[in-house]
Amino acid sequence: MEFSITQIRKADNNLVAGIVRIFLGIVFLATGFMKISDLTLWEAWSAQLSQAYIPFYELTRQVVPFVEMLTGAMLLVGFFTRIWLLIVIAIMIAASYVHIVVDDPNLFPLQPHEPVVPLAILALAGYVLIKGAGVWSLDSKAK
Repeated sequence: MEFSITQIRKADNNLVAGIVRIFLGIVFLATGFMKISDLTLWEAWSAQLSQAYIPFYELTRQVVPFVEMLTGAMLLVGFFTRIWLLIVIAIMIAASYVHIVVDDPNLFPLQPHEPVVPLAILALAGYVLIKGAGVWSLDSKAK
């Protein structure tokens, strides 16, 4: 199977896909911003990575919040949405792993200790990955 930029960006004016994409964009923009702006969340994030033995701890701790914010911004405008969704999926797989292996529920101050949120985000990302960026996206305007 051969992929082209046109195929990757292919999107119709699907309302649900557009709303879900925008929701994911807001979530990722906010999540990344909160990790770097709130000391309590920064410390919880750092401890999660440490307790889960995530490789390249320092690099991951410093870079992922900015990747999340960039991903959120690109999802909001719907530019190369499917590529950014692959990043969402990778982050949510890692987040699910962290939720499963970290035993301290106090390290998850804004969500349940169980991987409910990452799995829900994975499902939503999968929907948009299949359907395309939807309405109000730069992808839907690409020819």
